[in-house]
Amino acid sequence: MEIPLDLARTLAVVIDEGTFDAAARRLRLTPSAVSQRVKSLEQQLGRVLVVRSKPARATDAGAAVVRLARQLALLEQDALAGFGLDAASDRPVSIPLAVNADSLGTWFLPALARVSERYAVVFDLHRDDQDFTAGLLESGTVMGAVTSQATPVAGCLVQPLGVMRYQAVATPGYVARWLPHGPTPEALALAPRVDFDRRDDLQAEYLRELGVDVEHPARHFVPASNDFATAIKLGLGWGLLPTFQSKTELGRRELVHLGGRPIEVPLYWQQWNLGSALLEAIAHEIGAEARRELTPP
Repeated sequence: MEIPLDLARTLAVVIDEGTFDAAARRLRLTPSAVSQRVKSLEQQLGRVLVVRSKPARATDAGAAVVRLARQLALLEQDALAGFGLDAASDRPVSIPLAVNADSLGTWFLPALARVSERYAVVFDLHRDDQDFTAGLLESGTVMGAVTSQATPVAGCLVQPLGVMRYQAVATPGYVARWLPHGPTPEALALAPRVDFDRRDDLQAEYLRELGVDVEHPARHFVPASNDFATAIKLGLGWGLLPTFQSKTELGRRELVHLGGRPIEVPLYWQQWNLGSALLEAIAHEIGAEARRELTPP
């Protein structure tokens, strides 16, 4: 049994774009033609490959086909580059990557900018918590990920990036109002905190070490890295910020440390093991940027 490559690429576009109509526009086909291609591939493989929802979602079998299509597109780009052909003008290769919000909002993008100066590439970034980005690698949704998982995902390479060090901080005004006698467990049980979202466990981990019931304090939810930091700097609540998001304000005494042990989150880069020059370049630049900005592992 063979997988027709044009049909596999069509399925990948449907998943990338989210709907058959959007895929048709990108492929310059009719929606009916796109649907027929996917149906033909499903019939040949004897598997349902896509859940026809909004957005369209690959089944487990479909994810394997999408992964194949993306691997082939990457290897094709490498081959064209080896021939000295520049594919940037009409068809740059799309590289889906997963990254946690704090990395995306601070140190990650300069690495990709350097890669884009040298290669015909566009990036499709998926933002998720570092504890969950490895799952996007396993499903074939992305080719590389910043993750807290040190154990390689099957078929992937892994390299340590460094450590993001977080410290609990708040504004002097917030401390005067909510923690006038210091960040005691009793005061922190009442003081509002800022969480990124309902999966953000950093502030809860800090509270647990102090013996505070993590469900008791009121919470603001601010699901964007820079906005999360801004909320703390405006005095909405206390929270844990990485060093490079707080050092300027700490130096000006616009923020103060609440004390306690810094929380350190080791980060790793995992990517598909394809022997691709482009993926190797991405890994190199991400590793170099991490060495400049993160705490050594």
